[in-house]
Amino acid sequence: MTVEALAGPDERLPGEGTGAETSAAPSTPPAVPDAARAIGVRMLDGGIIEVLLPPNQEIDGPEARIAGDAVRALAAGRRMPVLLVITGVVGVSVEARQAYTGSIAATAFALVGESPVDRVIAHYLLRSRSETIPAQFFSSESAAVEWLRQYAREE
Repeated sequence: MTVEALAGPDERLPGEGTGAETSAAPSTPPAVPDAARAIGVRMLDGGIIEVLLPPNQEIDGPEARIAGDAVRALAAGRRMPVLLVITGVVGVSVEARQAYTGSIAATAFALVGESPVDRVIAHYLLRSRSETIPAQFFSSESAAVEWLRQYAREE
């Protein structure tokens, strides 16, 4: 089973209204996050949560907090391994870095990127993580998933 959510810059998940809609006035559809800026969150087979950061974007705190909420919802109170795909990301704000490293109860983090810039961003993110949570950078998503499997719990 795959469950997906997009965390957009308007701090809402797709399908969430603003709360300002009324039945008396013609309603407009709720704003859907710009797909190019949205952070994808989904459960992979084997109990690994994937967080896919949008390429060519600066990741800010509001998007990171929403993605963290989506991760916690998928984890349903359990600690799970997290695959963070950062390929092509332009930058990550301090607030976003704090949201990723402080709000997700992960058993392990695997960060995936392709370029030297991705590696620098990964090390920036890894600097603020807990030393008790294993974390590693990979240039191959399949190698990262294989490494994370050792931290997935069988249910």
